[in-house]
Amino acid sequence: MREHDSATAVLRNSGSSGTVFAGLGVLAFSFTFPATDWALDGGHGLGPWTVTGVRGVLAALIALACLRAGRVPVPARRHWRGLFAVALGCVVSFPLLSTLALQTSSSAHSAVVIGLLPLATAAASAGLNRTRLSPWFWAAALAGALVVVVFALGQNHGRPTTADLFLLGALLVCSLGYAEGGRLAREMPGWQVIGWAAVAALPVTAVTAGAGLAAEPVRLTAHAVTGLAYLSAVSQFGGFVVWYRGMAAIGVPRASQLQLAQPSLTLLWSVLLLGEHLPVSAPVAAALVLACIATTQRVGRGGTAGRVGGGDRVSTGGPAMSHRGRPD
Repeated sequence: MREHDSATAVLRNSGSSGTVFAGLGVLAFSFTFPATDWALDGGHGLGPWTVTGVRGVLAALIALACLRAGRVPVPARRHWRGLFAVALGCVVSFPLLSTLALQTSSSAHSAVVIGLLPLATAAASAGLNRTRLSPWFWAAALAGALVVVVFALGQNHGRPTTADLFLLGALLVCSLGYAEGGRLAREMPGWQVIGWAAVAALPVTAVTAGAGLAAEPVRLTAHAVTGLAYLSAVSQFGGFVVWYRGMAAIGVPRASQLQLAQPSLTLLWSVLLLGEHLPVSAPVAAALVLACIATTQRVGRGGTAGRVGGGDRVSTGGPAMSHRGRPD
């Protein structure tokens, strides 16, 4: 009985720390759109292709330094398919598409992609892992996503824009990258997942940076430099370190629902850093989103995540624990 209680305590502590790490990742990512807006600096800073390429190159250099300092061996062959998916979705496609969208869309409106991302990530993870999630989980996740979508689209009177097409594409590729990254983070440390993904994308980001620097104007304003530095060090690397660690501990579906709070945070930073107008409905939307997050977290802890194949229990993240309190 004591061994069972010990195992339960280990799982509970792992879940708590995982929630903290995933929350830190959400906080880090909530600054991404404002930082991108700064990098573009209203057309007076850097171009979208330059921002995308340079942030990827700088992130890869940071990752290489960390991997070399830690003497990390090259991942096994079976890991590279997932790493390339993370590289395509999170290092190349999402940064490019969201940056293109921010040329004509405000940071607040672009938060719509973050509103849909948790649901898309949970769906991608369930599809890749053939997991059947609780109907209550999906109901709460869908409700939270709808609240965020309605709130974000309300900023433009519900009319879709050209930028929304870029955001939709960014949403789809990033959800796959998140799901694959969360899966890989259960087999290797999260910082190595994003580190190797950034390195894998280096040939593409280097060409993108070169093309952007050659074709687009380069104005190194204070905002442009600050925004690019944040995107490279935090949005493209540091934020993923804690985010993937959190997903490995509590599972992709539960961690992805924490991201429902990200649009509200992004809206706050958009007001404080960019001077954008915050509508009166923001506190109401934030409260509804937080209620949905609480619901999905309770469902996850209740073990209703579902079953796979022949009835094996779906892990909510990290190694499964045996009755002796050791990883199976």
